[in-house]
Amino acid sequence: MRALIVVNNPRDWSFSIPGVEVVSARSYLTRTEYSDLRGVTVFNLCKSYRYQSLGYYVSLLAAARGHRPVPSVTTIQDLKANEIVRIRSDELDDLIQKSLAPIQSSSFVLSIYFGKNLAKRYDRVSAHLFKLFYAPLLRATFNRSRGGHWFLSSILPISSGEIPETHRDFVEAQARHYFHQRRWVAPKVNVSRYDLAILFDPEEEEPPSDERAIAKFVKAAQRLGMSATVIGKDDYANLAEFDALFIRETTNVNHYTYRFARRAHAEGMVVIDDPDSILRCTNKVFLAELLERHKVPAPRTVVLHRDNIGQVAETLGLPCILKRPDSAFSQGVIKVSSEDELRQEAERMFTKSELVIAQEFFPTDFDWRIGVLAGEPLWAAKYHMAPKHWQIIKGHGSGRRYGRVEAVAMDDVPRPVVRTALRAANLIGDGLYGVDLKQRGRRVTVVEVNDNPSLEAGYEDTVLKDALYDRVMQVFVDRISAHSRGL
Repeated sequence: MRALIVVNNPRDWSFSIPGVEVVSARSYLTRTEYSDLRGVTVFNLCKSYRYQSLGYYVSLLAAARGHRPVPSVTTIQDLKANEIVRIRSDELDDLIQKSLAPIQSSSFVLSIYFGKNLAKRYDRVSAHLFKLFYAPLLRATFNRSRGGHWFLSSILPISSGEIPETHRDFVEAQARHYFHQRRWVAPKVNVSRYDLAILFDPEEEEPPSDERAIAKFVKAAQRLGMSATVIGKDDYANLAEFDALFIRETTNVNHYTYRFARRAHAEGMVVIDDPDSILRCTNKVFLAELLERHKVPAPRTVVLHRDNIGQVAETLGLPCILKRPDSAFSQGVIKVSSEDELRQEAERMFTKSELVIAQEFFPTDFDWRIGVLAGEPLWAAKYHMAPKHWQIIKGHGSGRRYGRVEAVAMDDVPRPVVRTALRAANLIGDGLYGVDLKQRGRRVTVVEVNDNPSLEAGYEDTVLKDALYDRVMQVFVDRISAHSRGL
């Protein structure tokens, strides 16, 4: 497998590693010679992995392209979450105590370079932390409690520019050894078992399920012999008491819903929406790359950055649509009709994200929504555009107007729509998804895949009724049972 090292500027990487190409982050993100590569491991050593920075997008789009990013976006998010760090490091508690016992100070910083430390006595703990938090260059900070117990307080990725001068020869030697061995496979995370928690906020302005639907989920769980408890964000500390988590709040990577998903996953619980689905669905840039790579039809799309704004009008025509990567509920999605407006709105979006999505304007009277659960179509609906508007939702806050929701029997949905929806959803995972599609004549395109689809009483459930809730709960029962049997 080929290896790439991606840095902000190749001059930042002063080491010589035979057979390993060093490229800039911007080149990797924007040049087709890299997006078209197959069988590549991407070692991301950018200066920052901050959300929607260049470093963040290198790992995100590497995954979308079928490359293997190191670190993955999941690892990047884990490293930011103290609770995840604590849970994962608890697995190594005995090793940590044994390795650090001779240290007299109350804190200790451990540098981990490709799984090794300069002092050989820390090799075992370095190797285990490298497996748990799979990133090339790490800095772990340990503190000792008053009772003498050592604990990992933080572990962070570092860039090549942060390597002390006295460590550089060692780092180069370890990098050469590591790449020579060609062992570029990320460790698997074990998943493991019966009481369902439903995360729900009744105060949320646009929740994916209303209170009536939540009550129907609870009753469906009870019909299947499973207990269901509605929890909120303040119940994070008690999450491990449950066997499964069903998230019925709007998800985002920089939100407690993602932390709940990661915690549930780390505890071995069954979870919908799983953290990988949240990562993949909540970023439109990832979806655009993924759909293009797998040749799933979508509106003509340009991944927009500051250097290619001038190509958009010629490629897509005007008007066209601009989308923030993390847009949701029609917010952060705008139609631009002139090149001046395009530049102005794109520059505004660039203040929040290095990359933006531009898509052709593809007007239809309604969007198809196909609900997919565990790889199978579950429900279908037509989401009609708001009156005299090009989107389903018009306006903001109390002045919002909505298009009509029309549930449709699956047998009445055109087969190409269902087939295309399944192709798109199955690229994301085996959870619960709402695939939005447009159909005009024989052309069917995927607009987006939502990890947290709307399931509201009196709307999406009007065809299947209680059977819709039963089928969702049955998936939880089946998966918990499988985990309890070690399957």
